[in-house]
Amino acid sequence: MALAPQFAGHRLGALTAPHTLEIYLDYLCPFSGKIYKKIREQIWPFVEQTYPNQVQLIFRQQVQAWHAFSTLAHEAALAVEKIDSSKFYPFSDILFQHQEQFYDVQVENKTRRQIVDELAELADSIAIPKEEFIHLLLNKEGNGGNAVTSDLKLCIKLGRQNGIHVSPTVLFDGLQENNVSSGWELEQWKEFFKNKLQN
Repeated sequence: MALAPQFAGHRLGALTAPHTLEIYLDYLCPFSGKIYKKIREQIWPFVEQTYPNQVQLIFRQQVQAWHAFSTLAHEAALAVEKIDSSKFYPFSDILFQHQEQFYDVQVENKTRRQIVDELAELADSIAIPKEEFIHLLLNKEGNGGNAVTSDLKLCIKLGRQNGIHVSPTVLFDGLQENNVSSGWELEQWKEFFKNKLQN
Protein backbone atom coordinates (compact mmCIF):
# COMPACT_ATOMS: atom_id res chain seq x y z
CA MET A 1 0.00 0.00 0.00
CA ALA A 2 1.07 3.58 -0.50
CA LEU A 3 3.45 5.11 2.00
CA ALA A 4 4.53 8.76 1.81
CA PRO A 5 8.33 9.19 1.67
CA GLN A 6 8.55 10.81 5.11
CA PHE A 7 7.05 7.62 6.59
CA ALA A 8 9.62 5.22 5.11
CA GLY A 9 10.55 4.09 8.61
CA HIS A 10 7.03 2.72 9.11
CA ARG A 11 7.78 -0.16 6.73
CA LEU A 12 9.43 -3.50 7.45
CA GLY A 13 10.21 -5.87 4.61
CA ALA A 14 10.84 -5.38 0.94
CA LEU A 15 9.25 -2.43 -0.82
CA THR A 16 8.66 -4.75 -3.76
CA ALA A 17 6.82 -7.39 -1.70
CA PRO A 18 3.52 -8.19 -3.44
CA HIS A 19 1.48 -8.34 -0.22
CA THR A 20 1.01 -5.80 2.55
CA LEU A 21 0.08 -6.25 6.19
CA GLU A 22 -0.98 -2.94 7.72
CA ILE A 23 -1.59 -2.55 11.43
CA TYR A 24 -3.24 0.54 12.90
CA LEU A 25 -1.86 0.97 16.40
CA ASP A 26 -2.08 3.43 19.26
CA TYR A 27 0.96 3.67 21.53
CA LEU A 28 -1.16 3.94 24.68
CA CYS A 29 -3.65 1.20 23.84
CA PRO A 30 -2.97 -2.00 25.83
CA PHE A 31 -4.34 -4.16 23.01
CA SER A 32 -2.10 -2.42 20.49
CA GLY A 33 0.83 -3.10 22.80
CA LYS A 34 -0.10 -6.77 23.01
CA ILE A 35 -0.36 -7.34 19.26
CA TYR A 36 2.71 -5.21 18.51
CA LYS A 37 4.89 -7.21 20.89
CA LYS A 38 3.65 -10.49 19.40
CA ILE A 39 4.30 -9.27 15.86
CA ARG A 40 7.79 -7.96 16.61
CA GLU A 41 8.92 -10.97 18.62
CA GLN A 42 7.20 -13.87 16.86
CA ILE A 43 5.03 -13.09 13.85
CA TRP A 44 7.33 -10.93 11.76
CA PRO A 45 10.37 -13.22 12.21
CA PHE A 46 8.13 -16.13 11.14
CA VAL A 47 6.90 -14.24 8.07
CA GLU A 48 10.41 -13.23 7.00
CA GLN A 49 11.67 -16.79 7.36
CA THR A 50 8.68 -18.59 5.84
CA TYR A 51 7.62 -16.09 3.18
CA PRO A 52 10.76 -14.10 2.30
CA ASN A 53 10.10 -10.96 0.22
CA GLN A 54 6.40 -11.81 -0.01
CA VAL A 55 4.97 -9.46 2.64
CA GLN A 56 5.75 -5.96 3.80
CA LEU A 57 4.55 -4.69 7.16
CA ILE A 58 3.35 -1.12 7.60
CA PHE A 59 2.81 0.45 11.01
CA ARG A 60 -0.11 2.89 10.76
CA GLN A 61 -0.39 5.39 13.58
CA GLN A 62 -3.89 5.55 15.05
CA VAL A 63 -4.29 8.23 17.71
CA GLN A 64 -7.03 7.33 20.17
CA ALA A 65 -8.28 10.61 21.60
CA TRP A 66 -9.56 9.09 24.84
CA HIS A 67 -5.95 8.41 25.88
CA ALA A 68 -4.91 11.86 27.11
CA PHE A 69 -1.32 11.87 25.86
CA SER A 70 -1.72 9.60 22.85
CA THR A 71 -1.14 12.50 20.47
CA LEU A 72 2.17 13.37 22.11
CA ALA A 73 3.36 9.76 22.02
CA HIS A 74 2.65 9.62 18.29
CA GLU A 75 4.34 12.97 17.76
CA ALA A 76 7.40 11.61 19.55
CA ALA A 77 7.62 8.64 17.18
CA LEU A 78 7.34 10.97 14.18
CA ALA A 79 10.06 13.21 15.61
CA VAL A 80 12.37 10.20 15.96
CA GLU A 81 11.60 9.17 12.39
CA LYS A 82 12.32 12.68 11.14
CA ILE A 83 15.75 12.56 12.80
CA ASP A 84 16.58 8.98 11.78
CA SER A 85 13.98 6.86 9.98
CA SER A 86 15.83 3.65 10.87
CA LYS A 87 14.99 4.30 14.53
CA PHE A 88 11.20 4.36 14.13
CA TYR A 89 10.70 0.70 15.05
CA PRO A 90 13.30 0.66 17.86
CA PHE A 91 11.59 3.72 19.35
CA SER A 92 8.18 2.11 18.93
CA ASP A 93 9.53 -0.94 20.76
CA ILE A 94 10.57 1.28 23.66
CA LEU A 95 7.32 3.25 23.69
CA PHE A 96 5.26 0.09 23.93
CA GLN A 97 7.56 -1.31 26.62
CA HIS A 98 6.99 1.87 28.65
CA GLN A 99 3.39 2.59 27.66
CA GLU A 100 2.05 2.33 31.22
CA GLN A 101 4.37 5.23 32.15
CA PHE A 102 2.15 7.41 29.93
CA TYR A 103 -1.27 6.05 30.92
CA ASP A 104 -3.79 8.69 31.98
CA VAL A 105 -3.42 8.15 35.71
CA GLN A 106 0.38 8.38 35.48
CA VAL A 107 0.42 11.70 33.61
CA GLU A 108 -2.60 13.35 35.20
CA ASN A 109 -0.55 15.93 37.09
CA LYS A 110 2.25 16.42 34.56
CA THR A 111 2.70 19.16 31.99
CA ARG A 112 3.21 18.53 28.30
CA ARG A 113 6.83 19.63 28.67
CA GLN A 114 7.44 17.13 31.47
CA ILE A 115 6.10 14.36 29.24
CA VAL A 116 8.29 15.56 26.34
CA ASP A 117 11.31 15.35 28.64
CA GLU A 118 10.41 11.78 29.62
CA LEU A 119 9.98 10.83 25.96
CA ALA A 120 13.31 12.50 25.18
CA GLU A 121 14.98 10.19 27.71
CA LEU A 122 13.52 7.19 25.87
CA ALA A 123 14.71 8.60 22.55
CA ASP A 124 18.15 9.20 23.98
CA SER A 125 18.38 5.51 24.88
CA ILE A 126 18.49 4.71 21.14
CA ALA A 127 20.95 7.49 20.34
CA ILE A 128 18.46 10.15 19.23
CA PRO A 129 19.84 13.58 20.25
CA LYS A 130 17.62 14.91 23.02
CA GLU A 131 17.85 18.58 22.08
CA GLU A 132 16.94 17.96 18.45
CA PHE A 133 14.08 15.69 19.52
CA ILE A 134 12.69 18.25 21.98
CA HIS A 135 13.02 21.05 19.41
CA LEU A 136 10.79 19.14 16.97
CA LEU A 137 8.09 18.85 19.63
CA LEU A 138 8.09 22.50 20.71
CA ASN A 139 4.83 24.17 19.77
CA LYS A 140 4.95 27.16 17.44
CA GLU A 141 3.36 30.53 18.12
CA GLY A 142 -0.40 30.53 18.27
CA ASN A 143 -2.09 27.22 17.62
CA GLY A 144 0.00 25.95 14.72
CA GLY A 145 1.32 22.81 16.33
CA ASN A 146 4.94 21.76 15.97
CA ALA A 147 7.39 20.40 13.39
CA VAL A 148 5.61 17.03 13.12
CA THR A 149 1.99 18.21 13.26
CA SER A 150 1.56 18.06 9.48
CA ASP A 151 2.81 14.47 9.40
CA LEU A 152 0.49 13.47 12.24
CA LYS A 153 -2.44 15.03 10.40
CA LEU A 154 -1.68 12.81 7.40
CA CYS A 155 -1.69 9.72 9.62
CA ILE A 156 -5.03 10.70 11.12
CA LYS A 157 -6.56 11.56 7.74
CA LEU A 158 -5.56 8.15 6.37
CA GLY A 159 -7.23 6.33 9.23
CA ARG A 160 -10.40 8.40 8.90
CA GLN A 161 -10.47 8.00 5.13
CA ASN A 162 -10.23 4.22 5.52
CA GLY A 163 -12.88 4.05 8.22
CA ILE A 164 -10.52 2.90 10.96
CA HIS A 165 -12.11 3.38 14.36
CA VAL A 166 -10.31 1.10 16.81
CA SER A 167 -6.83 -0.03 17.58
CA PRO A 168 -5.48 -2.42 16.74
CA THR A 169 -6.98 -2.81 13.27
CA VAL A 170 -5.32 -5.15 10.77
CA LEU A 171 -5.52 -4.90 6.98
CA PHE A 172 -4.16 -7.36 4.47
CA ASP A 173 -3.72 -6.09 0.93
CA GLY A 174 -5.90 -3.11 1.78
CA LEU A 175 -8.87 -4.97 3.26
CA GLN A 176 -9.77 -5.02 6.95
CA GLU A 177 -9.32 -8.37 8.66
CA ASN A 178 -11.84 -8.04 11.46
CA ASN A 179 -11.29 -11.59 12.66
CA VAL A 180 -7.68 -10.85 13.69
CA SER A 181 -7.35 -10.42 17.44
CA SER A 182 -4.65 -9.00 19.68
CA GLY A 183 -4.98 -12.28 21.58
CA TRP A 184 -3.95 -14.43 18.62
CA GLU A 185 -1.05 -16.79 19.20
CA LEU A 186 1.60 -17.72 16.65
CA GLU A 187 -0.31 -20.76 15.40
CA GLN A 188 -3.33 -18.63 14.50
CA TRP A 189 -1.10 -16.21 12.62
CA LYS A 190 0.56 -19.11 10.79
CA GLU A 191 -2.85 -20.29 9.62
CA PHE A 192 -3.75 -16.72 8.60
CA PHE A 193 -0.68 -16.38 6.37
CA LYS A 194 -1.08 -19.89 5.01
CA ASN A 195 -4.59 -19.02 3.85
CA LYS A 196 -3.48 -15.70 2.38
CA LEU A 197 -0.27 -16.78 0.67
CA GLN A 198 -0.62 -20.42 -0.30
CA ASN A 199 -3.87 -20.27 -2.25
